[in-house]
Amino acid sequence: MDIRRRQLNQILALSALSAILPFRDFAQAAEPVAGGTLNLLVQPEPPTLVTLAHTAGPTTRVSGKVTEGLLAYGLDFMPIPQLATEWDLSDDGLEYSFKLREGVKWHDGKDFTSEDVAFSILALKEVHPRGRATFSSVKEVATPDPHTAIIRLSKPAPYLIGALQASESPIVPKHVYDGTKDFAAHSNGRAPIGTGPFIFREWAVGSHIILDRNPDYWDKGKPYLDRIVIKFIPDASARLAALETGEVDIAPDTPVSLSEIDRLKASATLAVDDRGNDYSPTVYRIEFNLANDYFKHDKVRQAVAHAIDRQKIADIAFYGYAVPAPSPISPFLKAFYNPNVPVYAYDPAKAEELLDEAGFPRGADGIRFEVPHDVMPYGDTYTRIGNYLRDALSKIGVKVSLRGQDVPTWLKRVYTDRDFAFVTNGMGNTFDPTIGVQRLYWSKNFKKGVPFSNGSGYSNPEIDAIFEQAAVENDHAKRVELFNRMQVIIARDLPDITLVSFRQLTIFNRKVQDHTVVADGLSGSLSSTYILKNA
Repeated sequence: MDIRRRQLNQILALSALSAILPFRDFAQAAEPVAGGTLNLLVQPEPPTLVTLAHTAGPTTRVSGKVTEGLLAYGLDFMPIPQLATEWDLSDDGLEYSFKLREGVKWHDGKDFTSEDVAFSILALKEVHPRGRATFSSVKEVATPDPHTAIIRLSKPAPYLIGALQASESPIVPKHVYDGTKDFAAHSNGRAPIGTGPFIFREWAVGSHIILDRNPDYWDKGKPYLDRIVIKFIPDASARLAALETGEVDIAPDTPVSLSEIDRLKASATLAVDDRGNDYSPTVYRIEFNLANDYFKHDKVRQAVAHAIDRQKIADIAFYGYAVPAPSPISPFLKAFYNPNVPVYAYDPAKAEELLDEAGFPRGADGIRFEVPHDVMPYGDTYTRIGNYLRDALSKIGVKVSLRGQDVPTWLKRVYTDRDFAFVTNGMGNTFDPTIGVQRLYWSKNFKKGVPFSNGSGYSNPEIDAIFEQAAVENDHAKRVELFNRMQVIIARDLPDITLVSFRQLTIFNRKVQDHTVVADGLSGSLSSTYILKNA
C-alpha cells in the first residue's frame, strides 16, 4: 500500500513551486508505447555514474536511472513512493520511519533490504558534498526488520524529508560497497549496480553510456524504453545539429545557445520545456570579496547595485529567458521566496553620489578606480554578464577588466588564494534554503579552499543565528519567517548582489513522451518515458 500516514507540512508548502513559462507547447499521447531507444544528451561527460559522493550535474542526469532513492517528488513537489512505500515523522521531529518496498532486487540478483538503506544514509553523511549537512543530525539508522528503516536524529532536520530522491540521496548496495575506504573512487561508480528501471551495460569514455531495460523492475510493465544511449557532444553547434537531425532525442541543461531557442520553438519536430528544474533553481549573483580595498565599503557595493539593471541582464545575457531575482532565494522557490525584499533601483546618478561619499571621486581621466572581474569559466553566459557589468560600471567611473582562466585556476583564485575583487556565479538553491543558501552566507562556511561556499567572506552573527534556528525549526511557517528576515538582511548588507534566476531548458523531439514528470526532471528514472511510433 502506498500510504502517507502524515503529510509533512514542509512538503505541502513546497507544492507551491510549480509554475509555467509561456513558451511550452507540445502534445501528450494518451497511451504509453513500449519499446525503442532513447538517445539522451548529457553535457559534459560525468566523472562518475553514482551520486553517492558527487553532486556533478552530469552525474545526476545518469545516476537515478540505475540507482534509486527512498522517494521521488512530483512536479508539485509532493512525495512519490520509490523504494519506500510509507513514511512517518515523530511529533518531535527526531525520528523518520520508512516502510520499504518488498520484492525488490539489485541488478546482480541480491535482495534489497533495510540494511542497504542504513548503509547508504550513513555513507551519504560521510562522503556526499551536501549529505554532510543534510544528514549531519543522523545518529543512527535502525533496521528492526528487512523492510523497515528508522532514521533517528540528534536534533530536528525539517529539510531532510525533501532530500530523499535518487539523484540527491541514492540508496546503494551495501554488499557492493561494504569495507570500502574510498567511496568516490569505487568501481561501482563506473559500472553501477542499482535497483532502478535501467541496467548499466557500457561506458565508452568520450562517446556514450548504454543503459538497458531492467526486465525484473519492481514496477511491472515499466520501463517502456528498451534502451537509453547517453551521448556526450562537447561542441554546442554539434549538439544543435544532433538535435535537428534526430541523432539526439532529448537534451537537458540548455544544450545550445540561447540565441537558437526561438528558432527551435518553431520547429515541427522539436519542442522546448522548462519544467523539472525547480528542485534546485539557480540564482546568478555578483559575489564581492569583502576584503577588497574597494568592495569592503558598504557605499561602494550599494553604488554597484544602483548601477545594474537586472532586466537588461536577463535580456542581454539570457536572451529574455531569465527573470530578475533581487533575493538570495529564487522566485521559483516559491515556498521560501520573499517578494518584499527591498531593491536598489537602477539609478546611476545615485550610484555616482554614493561613490563620492565613499571617498572615490572621478580622476582627471574620469576613472574612480579599476578592478578585475574574474569571469566564471562555465560558458559564454558568464562572458555576456561580464561584458554587461564592465559597460554598466564604466558609466559610473569604475573601470572593470575581464580576466579569463580555466576552471582549476578560477577556483583556486577565488576560494583558496582569495585573489579577486568580484566574480559572477550561478548557485543552485536546491530544494531548501538550509541546504542550498546557508552555505553562501553562514560565517562557518567561510573556509579557504572550499568551493561554491561563502566566497565573499561574509560574517553576520544575526544571519548565523537565523540559519542555525531555521535548520532545526519543525514549524514551516516559522521557518518561512526566519528566511524572510534573512533575505531582507542580506539585501541590506550586500555581501553579494543577486541578479536573475534562470530555469534550464530541455530540448526534445516531440515523439518523446512523459520525459519530465518529477521535480528534478531528466535526473529522474525515465521509467514512464516512451517514444511514439511513426511520429
